[in-house]
Amino acid sequence: MSRAAVLCGLGAVLPPRRVTNEELAARLDTTHEWIHSRTGISSRHVVGLGAATSDLATEAGRRALASAQGDVNSVDMVVLATATPDHPLPGTAPAVASRLGLTGVPAFDVAAVCSGFIYALAAGAGAISAQLADRVLVLGADVFSTIVDPDDRETAPIFGDGAGAVVLRAGDPAEDGALLGFQLGSDGTNAGLIQVPGGGSRERSGGRRVDPAEMHFSMQGRAVYRHAIARMSESTRAVLERVGWDVTDVDALVGHQANARILTAVADAVGVPRERAVIAIEHVGNTSAASIPLALTRAATTDGLSRGDRVVLTAFGGGLTWGSSALTWPDFSRVEAYAVEQAGIPAQSITG
Repeated sequence: MSRAAVLCGLGAVLPPRRVTNEELAARLDTTHEWIHSRTGISSRHVVGLGAATSDLATEAGRRALASAQGDVNSVDMVVLATATPDHPLPGTAPAVASRLGLTGVPAFDVAAVCSGFIYALAAGAGAISAQLADRVLVLGADVFSTIVDPDDRETAPIFGDGAGAVVLRAGDPAEDGALLGFQLGSDGTNAGLIQVPGGGSRERSGGRRVDPAEMHFSMQGRAVYRHAIARMSESTRAVLERVGWDVTDVDALVGHQANARILTAVADAVGVPRERAVIAIEHVGNTSAASIPLALTRAATTDGLSRGDRVVLTAFGGGLTWGSSALTWPDFSRVEAYAVEQAGIPAQSITG
């Protein structure tokens, strides 16, 4: 019997501060109606002063481990997807691992922006298939409020902060929860469509004074919109072919929660009925690498998914990067909101 990675734990967290569209409209040249009609977002959560990606990631990881009801010491790898690490270096994953009591295990960051969780999931599944690990904690966490220009009418309303995590264990492909296949891709010729221009080696080696504006996230919205629909649709079709599923077999399409219109457009392009597209963006916004595990946690806690459902995950992000995965849904009856005092972040429901 071939060895497969099986989903056995799930958890997510949001920071306590909620920012509504009305609050943004009071200081930006916009309205709630304008934001909601174009994105499907009504509110988002942002970290408080001094909080960082590792704080959210640690709590999401703790919740996922509690959901799995496994010995924390049995986790032998940690993979963190983030575009907003605590520091340019070192990576944030080792710090998260240590805070979870996992000192000594391999831990590393994956930088694929909004596709990061799919890439990290593939890395974790690959480690299990290669017998490098028997149990892997995969996290997606971002605090885009720290890199988005708060006065930018185009980007400030879109992004929120959050973290989500899953636990993978070694199993077989016939089990509920098995990750059955992946498709990944990139196109560096379009890297400039989504970027933070400043702060890296290219800007630092230029010998010129840093423009503070270059430290903020920038995005060419219309081009990104088109690429996102095309790449996520292509990737979804490719992973369906890889695992031998027809589009009619898909019970749930869980896309990166970038924009409600993108999610419905991808469903239409692939041929998945819109009611089977999981849309959980309204009260969290675009949370980058955290968006898919946040959406999965919401679906798990609101009866949006049932054991044995055939689920496709798909994402698109900066790089450009994209990817998809197919899995069968396990029994996640133990997923719930856990206390978060240890992380210094007040408990917050993600169900809206």
